[in-house]
Amino acid sequence: MSTPLVPDQAAALLPGWEARADIVVVGSGVAGLTCAADAAAAGRSVLLVSKDAVDEGSTRWAQGGVAVVWGDRADPGSDSVAAHLADTVTAGAGLVDEAAAASILTDGPDAVRRLVAHGARFDGDPSGLLLRTREGGHHADRVIHAGGDATGAEIERALLAQLRGGLAGAPEPVVLADHLALDVLLDPTGRVGGLSVLGPDGRIGVVRAAAVVLATGGAGHLFAASTNPAVATADGWAMALRAGAELADVEFLQFHPTVLWTGPDGSGRRPLVTEAVRGEGAVLIDATGARIMPGVHPLADLAPRDVVSLAVTRRLALAPGGVGDHAYLDATGIPAATFHRRFPTVTAACAAAGIDPTRQPIPVAPAAHYACGGVRTDRDGRTSVPGLFAVGEVARTGLHGANRLASNSLLEGLVMGERAAEAANAAVVAAQRWSLQCAELLLTPAPAADPAGRAGLQAAMSAHAGIGRDAAGLAGTAALAAVVADTAPSSGRALDRDAVETANLAVAARAVLAAAAARTESRGCHVRTDHPEPDAAQAVSRTVRLIDGRPAVPTALAGV
Repeated sequence: MSTPLVPDQAAALLPGWEARADIVVVGSGVAGLTCAADAAAAGRSVLLVSKDAVDEGSTRWAQGGVAVVWGDRADPGSDSVAAHLADTVTAGAGLVDEAAAASILTDGPDAVRRLVAHGARFDGDPSGLLLRTREGGHHADRVIHAGGDATGAEIERALLAQLRGGLAGAPEPVVLADHLALDVLLDPTGRVGGLSVLGPDGRIGVVRAAAVVLATGGAGHLFAASTNPAVATADGWAMALRAGAELADVEFLQFHPTVLWTGPDGSGRRPLVTEAVRGEGAVLIDATGARIMPGVHPLADLAPRDVVSLAVTRRLALAPGGVGDHAYLDATGIPAATFHRRFPTVTAACAAAGIDPTRQPIPVAPAAHYACGGVRTDRDGRTSVPGLFAVGEVARTGLHGANRLASNSLLEGLVMGERAAEAANAAVVAAQRWSLQCAELLLTPAPAADPAGRAGLQAAMSAHAGIGRDAAGLAGTAALAAVVADTAPSSGRALDRDAVETANLAVAARAVLAAAAARTESRGCHVRTDHPEPDAAQAVSRTVRLIDGRPAVPTALAGV
């Protein structure tokens, strides 16, 4: 938590500039854009902070679609929110908050309709009915999509258009692109009073605000290879912990089973091969051509992601020498015209790698994809810190449990973005805005760690905290993360994005490792090779918070 600084420290941290807003939203994905647009439409002054260009978040890369019970068919009994909830609960392996999940899924259709009203265009048939497909873990065709496999890009386009020109006379939010959020700032009472940010010119600024909404996305770059863009460095988790908030379920990090494999040295963001390809009939095979999923799960290639990723990993371990680089996704049974129309993004990624997916199997391997847990919130995005909210992948609402059901994330972002805007608006009213003009803020040293330790930490996380974990590997990686966290950048080095991101990754890694070490069972996408079976007594979510300055699981565990 923020603490007062001695005078010489405070002088060194005086901001280079200062601004004010009612609400600050950090992140420009589906949840952040939705929240910012709704808050501005309610008449609030909104400042949107984006670490990169405003369209460079994870949302634009989302291929599959939005899982939603739409109800535009003549056979309304073919699907229901109750059926969607049942699939969500099954995928979540005993840790879904059913009441919270039911609430989000119930509000989903109206949230999507409002998005459509703002100009989002989903794929439809000539009669006007939306096309939909099925993905892993679903028992009904309820995933709507746009541009074939470019759903996220279309949602982002529509939200940005709403933000920039469709607010019916409301003030347009101010956007700070290429600004890295450093820390949530508190007043002496422990309430949010603003945010510190690092600009591209190296200057630190302070934005005074009555509410801060974290919508920073995921933590994919805790690992060496991920489907996430480069901005997904767990910044929101680290900021929330330092502000005194709790994380929950962070041991559950989903690996997508079908990420395009382009060679043994592939790292950073890797192209995704959407699960919808399997929904259209593609199957996973090994190097011999034998199918991987039959006999593993009743849904075979459409089993939940944790099941498929683990099955692929185990099959690769049977390769000569005990280590296989990749499996294959055989989509050659899908007509070429259909594949190219339905999956233009996958087609382009494969073409760039010299692969024709209609004539040869696509080489794939699991890679870090989605954080099922995050900053613990209520159903309106509130955290335990007054004035601090979290929405989207950075948050833990209870919808995903131990493993996210495919395509529930965009829906959650839309619903929770709307709810957080309303709750943050109420927080502004309660905060008595006049007090923000002169309130004392507790400044904190900017987080920084030596970027030289980043690659080694990511490699260790991939080896020991990915698909398959044991006590020894977790302990060794935790020790490395502690070293990285405590190693300051070289003397004279200017504060920059790499140093801040490395510090945030080290804090987040320690949180994941603490939670994973405490869960001595296998559940969902958390697989302990030394505790391979689920333990009914551990069917409870665990929180992580800073204790004596380090992320730790409290001794007295309670369900959240």
